[in-house]
Amino acid sequence: MSNLVTIFGGSGFVGRYITRRMAKAGWRVRVAVRNPEEAIFVKPYGVVGQVEPIFCNIRDDDSVASVMGGADVVINCVGVLDEVGKNTFNAVQAEGATRIARVAASHGVSHMVHISAIGADADAESEYAQTKAEGEAGVLAHMPNAMILRPSIIFGQEDQFFNRFAGMSRFAPVLPVAGANTRFQPVYVDDVAAAAEIGAAGNIGGVFELGGPDVDTFRGLMNRMLDVVQRRRLVMNMPFWVARIVASVSGVAQFLSLGIVKAPITKDQVKSLAVDNVVADDAKGFADLGIQPTAMAAVLPDYLWRFRPSGQYAAIKDSAKNLRDT
Repeated sequence: MSNLVTIFGGSGFVGRYITRRMAKAGWRVRVAVRNPEEAIFVKPYGVVGQVEPIFCNIRDDDSVASVMGGADVVINCVGVLDEVGKNTFNAVQAEGATRIARVAASHGVSHMVHISAIGADADAESEYAQTKAEGEAGVLAHMPNAMILRPSIIFGQEDQFFNRFAGMSRFAPVLPVAGANTRFQPVYVDDVAAAAEIGAAGNIGGVFELGGPDVDTFRGLMNRMLDVVQRRRLVMNMPFWVARIVASVSGVAQFLSLGIVKAPITKDQVKSLAVDNVVADDAKGFADLGIQPTAMAAVLPDYLWRFRPSGQYAAIKDSAKNLRDT
């Protein structure tokens, strides 16, 4: 019988790629999620019965234990970019990660892979970064041989970064960004999944920082995106003091509207954007895992084409411009 892996958040942006890879490698995959009915799409990643979504609330010990039985490996992909209701940074990224590791250890799970983030630091200004660090510490306290993966900003077809700003570029003549000079090292989502698969199959432990081959500023990334979607827009730096005001006002509007009005940026995100998000010089990374990371240029056109003025016909129209009357 093939080994069993329980993937917490296995239907999310990163989790679905890990789920697909583990299924293709022959693992039985238990996908632990809050809404199993919304995760049915992962079932065809394997043969009948190989991939099964199952309910789990990582804020509850019994719920976590209920999906742990028989698992050989556990992978935790759960995280939040902003707080909603009971899903706070601390509840999900610190307490939730620690709970998964503690319950896994008590059930005799042999190995754990945990998805964290570059910038995880207990002394950081951002609560997001603080709780990522607390989650790492909690995981290692119970599963000392766990693999910790710290990706930079992740891009891919379902991302909430390039898709979001490309969508804005359809209507806005200006793209305001906070931290225009902050550096990032975007990493392709399936490369992160490949690292998790290697760690799970090889019982590899340690901390690995994952960044792609391209390092650029926030402004530079926006200009790259605009080139792909073939739009000319002004990328305007928003001073941090202005960004804090915008975050405060929009945060109040989101609260008063019960979440109907979404804040474009939060105060915690403003703090995060003040710090470079790149792989440290002395960190282990893709090279140590034998993975060649994917460049943005190889992937962005595959899913951002729909934001071009001519959409899927952009290439045809460009080609037509070169035709000459004969």
